[in-house]
Amino acid sequence: MGEGYAAVARGILERMRAAVAAGVYDLTAHALHEMGDDDLQIWDLEAAILTGRLRGRQRGDPGGTRYVVHGRSADRAGRVGAVCRFTETGRLLIITVYRVTPPEG
Repeated sequence: MGEGYAAVARGILERMRAAVAAGVYDLTAHALHEMGDDDLQIWDLEAAILTGRLRGRQRGDPGGTRYVVHGRSADRAGRVGAVCRFTETGRLLIITVYRVTPPEG
């Protein structure tokens, strides 16, 4: 990935962080369910986006490109992942949230 992608990634991450800081985001029912399953709170999600890095993008969703972010939980004890995208109105939509676990092996 070249400098061009890095600049785009920074811009996307900045938009995500601004949306979280302003409270201009929504969570899907699936995201809420997954947060409960992984014993995560809203502040863990917010901390992950505010401190995290863009780990990938997923194209092909009719609603727009999805972005994968990994960052620290609010207590900094673990890592949290989120898949999100921007809606047509510019709001950040959190599609799913999960606890990042180290690979086995």
